[in-house]
Amino acid sequence: MTDKTKDNGNHSGFGCPFTSRRQVLFGLGGAGSALAFGAFPARAEEGDGHQVTDAPTGLNSTLERVPFYGKHQAGIVTPRPATGIMAAFDVVARTPEDLETMLRKLTERIVFLTQGGEVPELDPKLPPPDSGILGPVVAPDNLTITVGLGASLFERREFLTPLKPRTLQRMTQFPNDALDAERCHGDLSLQFCANLQDTNIHALRDIVKNLPEYLVLRWMQEGDVPVIPPKPDGETESARNFLGFRDGSANPDSNDGILMQKVVWVGEGDGEPQWAHGGTYQAVRIIRNFVERWDRTPLKEQEEIFGRKKDSGAPFGGTRESDVPDYTRDPQGELTPLDAHIRLANPRTPEADDNLILRRPFNYSNGVTKSGQLDQGLLFIAYQADLEKGFIAVQTKLNGEPLEEYIKPVGGGYFFVLPGVSGPDRYLGQDLIEAVSTADTPI
Repeated sequence: MTDKTKDNGNHSGFGCPFTSRRQVLFGLGGAGSALAFGAFPARAEEGDGHQVTDAPTGLNSTLERVPFYGKHQAGIVTPRPATGIMAAFDVVARTPEDLETMLRKLTERIVFLTQGGEVPELDPKLPPPDSGILGPVVAPDNLTITVGLGASLFERREFLTPLKPRTLQRMTQFPNDALDAERCHGDLSLQFCANLQDTNIHALRDIVKNLPEYLVLRWMQEGDVPVIPPKPDGETESARNFLGFRDGSANPDSNDGILMQKVVWVGEGDGEPQWAHGGTYQAVRIIRNFVERWDRTPLKEQEEIFGRKKDSGAPFGGTRESDVPDYTRDPQGELTPLDAHIRLANPRTPEADDNLILRRPFNYSNGVTKSGQLDQGLLFIAYQADLEKGFIAVQTKLNGEPLEEYIKPVGGGYFFVLPGVSGPDRYLGQDLIEAVSTADTPI
């Protein structure tokens, strides 16, 4: 394997030393921009009381940052900001050494982009090292970049095949799907999330610019969620999707570490390779909404399709979004139809606890189709410890639901999100690379 990247004293993340006149402005002297990182207040990755699907409040600062190092990658249980991009790449690296170099470089770029710092000044006769769309100092803006690996990365490289996560697979069509091959799958996924979409775009362009010998962009989808200020009592609401309903009302509590260990994180006893512990499965779906048809559907019918009140998000028989429906008192579906979306997805039985997933979706709007219809929908992203028991099982329950008349999945893919990075001396996917070099792969 290649030698570890040496610290050359430059903490800009661009791999080349520089002298900046802005160091004086920031009072950094000869300390480089590492001190500038400390000026950005850190935002806790989890446990701050906000749920993944709470609507962003708009109270965040571009100077806030999400810590990069930890047992798990950020951007999963982290409170969701206002904007996101999902991008999938084909990986050109063919050898373990090339893959290691790619992962080291990708980690370096992610650390800089998510933690913030100064852009180096180079000879103006050369191409600039940065797009410049965020200015001379990159603010972290609560950016997270979450890295996942697709089944094709493992299947097309013999040295990785024995190490493939147990339920990782290519996404196949469900009965209502109309998947576009050009918007599906990939060797590697990057989920970008930040307060501002320009921050995500800047990060995507940075990675495309700095890793062209390893990554080729396959498809991408931008999305956002509405910013809703807290109510006077401090309560925050779930964000609404483009069908007008609150999305993720029954999401598991992302602040409950024990529950997240059961629902989201891969660990001991899951039958997964040792290197995968601390990771999670990512299901991505680009789901088009036929909004013109939906907007002409009676309100009562819309609510029966979902099983919730449109204004409050409350289940039938409840008054608040957080109320839990009791289907044992409604066995015939007289209150909540048996084929309502929320009832099919989670029938509230003990067995259904095995199928819980953590949703982290965004709305998208891609303009107008050739037929003159609005191209709008949901960038669905979900995390789970077992892909088959999680998303695949839930979607199978939903096959044939009434909502299918108004939605059409057109793209996406399945990925395995790498475990987190424990400290600056390590890189994303290091346990996987080290497992390649050993004769046996512990399970």
